[in-house]
Amino acid sequence: MPISHLGIRVSNIASSKAFYDAALAPLGTKVAMTFQEGKVLGYGPPKKAPYFWIHEHEDTAKEGRPVHIAFEAKSKEEVQEFYDAAIAAGGKDNGAPGPRPNYTPNYWGAFVHDPEGNNIEAVFFIPNA
Repeated sequence: MPISHLGIRVSNIASSKAFYDAALAPLGTKVAMTFQEGKVLGYGPPKKAPYFWIHEHEDTAKEGRPVHIAFEAKSKEEVQEFYDAAIAAGGKDNGAPGPRPNYTPNYWGAFVHDPEGNNIEAVFFIPNA
């Protein structure tokens, strides 16, 4: 059964929103829903239900961090655009775009730490690799 959506807590909604707005734009993902006076944001493709949520929470615990979230890209170029946008938005490099043959022969990914320290990835699965 596929996962419908996931959410993470953040300590600062403004800095997290700025990061995710920039990093996810190349993947066609933007804020699709807002709740609790902007303290809860749902990201997804236009006119579809959000699949990724961020929620500002005052006592965001650092235990269990960082989490790893991978967003699927449509091309190697989208992976590069994600990486460039995420770095420009204040993300920290955790693996430049490129092949990851130790995962699978067709894996092309990039990794960035978001402002909260989470490991955010964009991945493209190369057809027929």
